Amino acid sequence: MKLLIVGGYGTFGGRIVQLLENEPRLELIIAGRSLAKAAAYCKGRGDTKARLAPAAFDRDGDLGAQLALAPDIVVDASGPFQAYGEGRYRLIEACIEARIHYLDLADGSEFVAGVAGFDAAARAAGILVLSGVSSFPVLTAGVVRRLSAGMARVDTIRGGIAPSPFAGVGENVIRAIASYAGRPVRLLRDDRPAEGYPLTEQMRYTIAPPGRVPVRNTLFSLVDVPDLRALQALWPEASTIWMGAGPVPEVLHRALIGLAWLARIGLIRSLSPLAPLMHWATNRLSWGEHRGGMFVAAEGADEAGKPIKRSWHLLAEGDDGPLIPSMAVAAIVRKALDGRMPAPGARAAVGDVELEDYEALFAGKTIHSGFRDDTGKGKALYPDLLGDAWKNLPAEIRAMHEGAVMAQGRASVERGDGLLSRLAARLIGFPPAGTDVAVKVRFDIGADGETWTRTFGTHGFSSRQFAGRGRSERLLCEGFGPLTFAMALVAGENRLSLVLRRWSLLGLPLPMWLCPRSNAYETVEDGRFRFHVEISHPLAGPIVRYRGWLEPVLAAGCREAQSGSAATATISMTISA
Repeated sequence: MKLLIVGGYGTFGGRIVQLLENEPRLELIIAGRSLAKAAAYCKGRGDTKARLAPAAFDRDGDLGAQLALAPDIVVDASGPFQAYGEGRYRLIEACIEARIHYLDLADGSEFVAGVAGFDAAARAAGILVLSGVSSFPVLTAGVVRRLSAGMARVDTIRGGIAPSPFAGVGENVIRAIASYAGRPVRLLRDDRPAEGYPLTEQMRYTIAPPGRVPVRNTLFSLVDVPDLRALQALWPEASTIWMGAGPVPEVLHRALIGLAWLARIGLIRSLSPLAPLMHWATNRLSWGEHRGGMFVAAEGADEAGKPIKRSWHLLAEGDDGPLIPSMAVAAIVRKALDGRMPAPGARAAVGDVELEDYEALFAGKTIHSGFRDDTGKGKALYPDLLGDAWKNLPAEIRAMHEGAVMAQGRASVERGDGLLSRLAARLIGFPPAGTDVAVKVRFDIGADGETWTRTFGTHGFSSRQFAGRGRSERLLCEGFGPLTFAMALVAGENRLSLVLRRWSLLGLPLPMWLCPRSNAYETVEDGRFRFHVEISHPLAGPIVRYRGWLEPVLAAGCREAQSGSAATATISMTISA
């Protein structure tokens, strides 16, 4: 099969090549305005199973002559689609005339909506014309189908993408954003058509795949993407559809928001003249964690009218995240190779790729996803924070977190001998050093959280645990007097770890470089629940390390809500970090 990729040596085109170059049944024609750049790109890919060939291609030129390359499928990965002008559909028209299948990665809602006008012609030619073959709207549609299972109606759909600051953003993507920032776009809000203004409307959200370290709480701004219309056609009963992007660092994002407001109030016509500067800043002024993510949240009701609230979360570590927008094209091409080409016609690609197609492409990469039930059924603290990852924990760990009102066991305690470490241990209330010390943990549930009281021998101390809010959303928070530590619950094979993400003094955030270091986890050895905690500080050195085992003490007649939280006593020990 021969695939002509327009913009094949660009950002998105190059990622399509990366996803398909291991397929020996393919010939990939890497096309663009510069034959030299296309040739250099092909050479730079080294040995590939697919055959790579460079070609010059200008979508503003004689398309009929250029399509004499006789590809089976043309993929337009160039853009920006918002700037294609009056002849925006020339390539589609040429492909229909030549009876060549067509895919594009269009990210503009208006462009994608207009493609349906070619449906009759595409059917008559027996070819496929799919637009918007990217995360927005293909992945979001597949996710909402999964989220809405069991819903009699879908009321609201919200989603967002938070790219890694090191993902590398193409110039055409920036040009597209600059063209629509602060300019009105059509969307659905509060059950009626409305206008939104990209990059001037915001929301905050924490992307948190169950059992993984969440992406830091992110500021999302409204963007003009095909979902704003395409999802409305699939779920016409929805009253609100909103999609955003959360670029980081946030200080640059806020600067962009300020510029978008200048366009919205009419002080400047467009941000397009600033696109080169925006592109430079986005790709040069980067810091933070090399990880990104995506979320989709849906709210609705079941047949009985009871509300249902669910969300899907995706986390991509390192360089794997930038591949996701190109995966829908890879999925469709692989289907075609296997004789499963989607039906002819011209449309938005919202029904041609399912979430399981993506999940097959996620395999083998550092991409993790999962679902959360956010309906609010009064779940206990740890099961609620862990979501779907809860059920995969060892039975001994889950037992320690459900059905116990007290836990008891034995532990060894080691203490640092430096002046600062002794002072820190004393302020928190850590127990003195000892071996084979009797341990008891009791918990109490209150309206505003849960309190654990631990006793090592005759020495007792307590702390309060609760689900984080705001910037600490999806994190477990534990307070020791004026100090609060926010931690991610990370489910691994045979263990549950607590990873420090934030800390504060009297509610005021403190820098992480000054935070104590912690290695805290629960595990199972020889069929017994065990805990391990090490706490140190860059200035004070080792502060405390305690390890041991616990067994839950069951209480007859204990309420389900209480029993569900009881076991978290053990982690309150581990989180003493």
